[in-house]
Amino acid sequence: VYLLLLLLLSVGVSAVEIQRPRGVPLSKRQFYEEGKPFTCLDGTRTIPFDRVNDDYCDCHDGSDEPGTAACPNGSFHCTNAGFRPAFIPSSRINDGICDCCDTTDEYNSGATCQNTCRELGRKEKESLQKMAEIAKEGFLLKQQIIQEAKRGLEDKKAKLADVQTSKKDLEDRVEALRIVKETAEQPEKEAKERHLKAWEEEKAVIRMEKDKARMAEVFLELDDDADDFISVAELLSHSELDPDSDGSFTEAEAQGLLGGVDKVDTVAFESVWNNIKEKYISEVRTRWEPVSDNDSEQYPEDDIPEEEEEEDEEDEDDDPDEADYKSLLSVFDKQSPPTTQTQEKKDDDNEGTMPPYDQQTQTLIDCKFPTSKGIISSFVFRYIYRLCPFNRVSQKPKYGGSETNLGTWGKWAGPEDNVYAMMKYEHGTGCWQGPNRSTMVKLTCGKETVVTSTSEPSRCEYLMEFISPAVCQEPPSLDFGAHEHEEL
Repeated sequence: VYLLLLLLLSVGVSAVEIQRPRGVPLSKRQFYEEGKPFTCLDGTRTIPFDRVNDDYCDCHDGSDEPGTAACPNGSFHCTNAGFRPAFIPSSRINDGICDCCDTTDEYNSGATCQNTCRELGRKEKESLQKMAEIAKEGFLLKQQIIQEAKRGLEDKKAKLADVQTSKKDLEDRVEALRIVKETAEQPEKEAKERHLKAWEEEKAVIRMEKDKARMAEVFLELDDDADDFISVAELLSHSELDPDSDGSFTEAEAQGLLGGVDKVDTVAFESVWNNIKEKYISEVRTRWEPVSDNDSEQYPEDDIPEEEEEEDEEDEDDDPDEADYKSLLSVFDKQSPPTTQTQEKKDDDNEGTMPPYDQQTQTLIDCKFPTSKGIISSFVFRYIYRLCPFNRVSQKPKYGGSETNLGTWGKWAGPEDNVYAMMKYEHGTGCWQGPNRSTMVKLTCGKETVVTSTSEPSRCEYLMEFISPAVCQEPPSLDFGAHEHEEL
């Protein structure tokens, strides 16, 4: 566009003016041929050519008076040689004001006008040249940006390919670790299942023996005449056995409980025991067992002898260091509830406590990571620190007290060039008025598996030094005479 305007300006300066009626643009020159009748441009009328620009409006569209002010809707074309052509309303012709830079609109007004087209053209040409230069430089920059964008896109595609390759490698490692984890946990799972199955079988035997003992006890209670038989009459004395609980326990209903007979011995009673045991209420227990709102509260606090309280206080004061140590523990363990062992849970039927795991099962539970030493311990001041790789880190006072969780396995947290050099254990027991405990474990190659040191660089954030042969890599070959070495 700018180049076209520059071309027009250059041509306009040197072009020879083509003869045509005043106020007619070059594009409409063919409609105004001197000596031929003129047809209004709207096609409504044809007039002799000498009536064009005669200062009288003959055409409705004003096209017969392009160079006068006779038609109110006419327009005048300024040639403006050396500058841009323009159109002005015909009412401005000869009004004493120069609207065209070539002064052609004031040809008969007597106004003093100067032709400023060349100066205006020169200034506009300079402006257009500057704009053209800016456009050229901008286009070059655009091409550079496009090329940079293409290179950036190619770089991103290459990086994406690298990331996808790394992702595949990490997924393979995760899958390998998952298999290792499941393989390590499988023996513990199977051992627990065997232990639980044995305990369920043992509980079933206990329940069966208790049921038989209660059945024999109930038989003796129901056998009022001690003739080794339970009769319908003896059952009727226990209204709670009424099958439909309608308040009327009939002989027919009692006979139905006994299997349709009038009386049963101990052998036959076993077959009808299920009809009776759920509703039967023991007369002996009702008569002799005391009722207490709280069986566990046998001695109110006010009934504790004062001498015993004084003895307890004296015992506490025997060891000042131990008292200070307990005070210290109360600060750190205030938010740490004591842990419980799952095998200590009890059954609602008072079938006893599940026996502890055997030594092999307990070892599997304590540490799933297969090392020759099991749980790896470190003694620091008054605490014992335990690390179970890929499981958890814990802290326990040497002189008794609950164990504190310092974090469970989270992720590898080493530097970019060796991410497997550090292990992070997180989401441990919350500190008093502080964050949850966490532990970083630094791995180092060594000839034994042991935690060499434990520290707390920041509050509730622990650091362990852990050496193990499992961390070591195969050293490079020292055969200097060989020409080729296997890549490690």
